[in-house]
Amino acid sequence: MTHVLAIGAHAGDLDLTAGAVLAQHVLRGDRATLLHLTLGERGHPRLPIPDYAEQKRAEAERFAEAIGAGVRFLDYEDGLLPEDEDVKLRVGDLIRELRPDVILTHWSESIHKDHARTHRIVQDARFYGGLKTLERELPAYWASELYYADNWEDADGYTPDVFVDLSDEAYEVWSAAITGYAYARGETYGFPYVDYYRALTIVRGAPAGFRRAQAFAAPKGSRDLRVRYFGKAASP
Repeated sequence: MTHVLAIGAHAGDLDLTAGAVLAQHVLRGDRATLLHLTLGERGHPRLPIPDYAEQKRAEAERFAEAIGAGVRFLDYEDGLLPEDEDVKLRVGDLIRELRPDVILTHWSESIHKDHARTHRIVQDARFYGGLKTLERELPAYWASELYYADNWEDADGYTPDVFVDLSDEAYEVWSAAITGYAYARGETYGFPYVDYYRALTIVRGAPAGFRRAQAFAAPKGSRDLRVRYFGKAASP
């Protein structure tokens, strides 16, 4: 059984960009967990921040339930996500607790500083999670695979080289679940996230010979892959 951990800066980030892959793993009997470092509570132009925070948390919980994933939240503020040893150690401790085989997160360059910070936080947290000489409450654990999700806000220098073939069932589960987010429906700033990312599955799938795919970038030095699943069961 493969466990995929998706770590996003805001509730909804990895749900949107990697949610179909998470749903597919759950459908095949694997585990998936979403970790949100902030709720993204400053992302609504009309709702008060506390009200939108409550709404985003409920949306994130419903999304995770709909695709069969677990969900965790940290308590950092949207737009003010720190990049210090405290947050890196907290995420590293969660890696030790959850013991994922695969981590999915943001690319390094982004128009949103929380996304770029999350990328760097996860790099160090993965290191701290696997560092045997770093004494923490739980024993060290190294997450063996790391990939960066395909997000239009994180496009600078991003080149996808991992294309995950999506089953019709996984696509439909994700496609229905993601509409539970108001921002994805275009109700905050009007960007048609649902339409964009549904269409992107076709755009990313076609060059790889798949009907639909979600794409990821592998760390430098990894070979190109066309895969049906992440983890040990993945095949080129």
